[in-house]
Amino acid sequence: MKATTFLALLVLGLLVAPLTADAQQATTVQQVGRLLSVGSPTAGPDPSFAAFRQGLRELGYVEGQNVVIVDRYAEGSQERLRDLAAELAQIQVDVIVAEGAAAIRAAQHATRTIPIVMAATADPVGQGFVASLAQPGGNITGLSYLSAELPGKRLEILKETVPQSTRIAVLINAAHPYYASVMDNLTGAARALGLHLHVVEMRRVDELDTAFTAMTRPGADAVLVIEDALLLNSDRGQVVADLATQSRLPMMYSWREWVVAGCLMSYGPSRPEVLRRAATYVDKLLKGAKPADLPIEQSTKFELVINLKTAKALGITMPPSLLLLADEVIQ
Repeated sequence: MKATTFLALLVLGLLVAPLTADAQQATTVQQVGRLLSVGSPTAGPDPSFAAFRQGLRELGYVEGQNVVIVDRYAEGSQERLRDLAAELAQIQVDVIVAEGAAAIRAAQHATRTIPIVMAATADPVGQGFVASLAQPGGNITGLSYLSAELPGKRLEILKETVPQSTRIAVLINAAHPYYASVMDNLTGAARALGLHLHVVEMRRVDELDTAFTAMTRPGADAVLVIEDALLLNSDRGQVVADLATQSRLPMMYSWREWVVAGCLMSYGPSRPEVLRRAATYVDKLLKGAKPADLPIEQSTKFELVINLKTAKALGITMPPSLLLLADEVIQ
């Protein structure tokens, strides 16, 4: 081979090689599994997870081109979570996104190698998901928030809204993972506010009617609902909002979706913001970062959302101070 011909081929190879590598990289499609305690494939898009998808798009991911999102819905059945998590592990998705303690626990049980992103849970160290917030260790990272402390703050806001109240009903899942710490926080806050707590436990969704009867019988002035996968989705929020309206009970919850459905108010992290932030963890993990090395991010921004239409229906005049503090007022 002549030297000039060899040199031409060499130059051509150097020019083509990067293009070939870029083409191979562009055709790589990575799979992100979503493990959901609630919802169903036929329920329509979850507005909060629309923020997750938007977060991925902002980071350069296009569904069907370089990423595929594989949804697995437990449809409110905690028993199905482990089977669904096992499915995601079996098809070897590149990352699993799990929202809530039950879903995270199921994903942890299914795999110790596939990275898992916690889309907001409380006390991940205490629950054994991570070794520490700064150095998670293992295959789990993501976001958390101070769930145990928030109920006391919600109780303060509820008392300010209904200043004449003396008895507050607390609706909580008896199997709530932070039951003891939540109730300890609430008991202290109630004592300081001069309130009596009437705790109503439930274990299944079909106990909602019975739970409301148990709250209204002793004459509760308002209701504080403790967030849980059992009581999380917006569809169930509509049922609870209707029951609260029928019972003439002002209700405080954690997520905005329930206020949109008709509950009086909510105070807690913004789910869309939390899930948008979860997309940044997915991005880092897909690019090769190790979950053990990604510190847990704690939510520091909490939203107060008020439904004025519900307040009017209940005969409540919202304090101007709360309206000024509110991040959103639904008319």
